[in-house]
Amino acid sequence: MAVQSLDVAKAAIRLALSSRDEENILKADFKNLGIKAAAVDFGGDYISSIRKIIERAIVAAKREGVIPETHLGEGAVAGATKEALAQVSPKAEGFNVGGKVAITFSGEHLSVAVFFGIGLVHLNDVVIGLGHRSFKAE
Repeated sequence: MAVQSLDVAKAAIRLALSSRDEENILKADFKNLGIKAAAVDFGGDYISSIRKIIERAIVAAKREGVIPETHLGEGAVAGATKEALAQVSPKAEGFNVGGKVAITFSGEHLSVAVFFGIGLVHLNDVVIGLGHRSFKAE
């Protein structure tokens, strides 16, 4: 059975929620299913980190071979990451965040999931965002 966009999105969410040990196991499992995956941790002031989060997602996706080193692949990751961040911005703006961004790709489906812990003294909040793009890696 072919991998669908929903499968790629679920994989990105699972990877974003994983620990470092779980991450390596999940990436191997996803590879067996035909899903390429990469993840990268991040942290800092949300507003000043937006650019770095997008850049780190692109670098991780290229480094792990999730996307080709083309403007199409980079643009797909940048756009999906920006969409995922837009979903969490209302809760994260003005706060420090820490978490993980996960990128998954199969066929023509690319998903980016971001998972944040939002720092507010000792009352941390959590939020997740998901972006999707379609592109053909040639």
